Amino acid sequence: MRLDKFLQVSRLVKRRALANRLCDAGRVTVNGRRAEPAAAVRAGDIIEVEVGDRRVRARVRDVPASPRPDAEYCEILDGEPPA
Repeated sequence: MRLDKFLQVSRLVKRRALANRLCDAGRVTVNGRRAEPAAAVRAGDIIEVEVGDRRVRARVRDVPASPRPDAEYCEILDGEPPA
């Protein structure tokens, strides 16, 4: 699954367009490396997202084939969980 889509589905970012802009600005890393919106996300990856003054670090638990709204796809390691 694409990184921008995963950020939206996992609710780390509210909108996919915002996820794209954050990736383009270098505010999203996967396993410590700057990531493009089309980067592939795999289970076990560590994603770090900076939105304003908030920073969230999360581990990917599962990458869904078809997203379910009630599922948790990542585990928050550092920072505040998204509202």
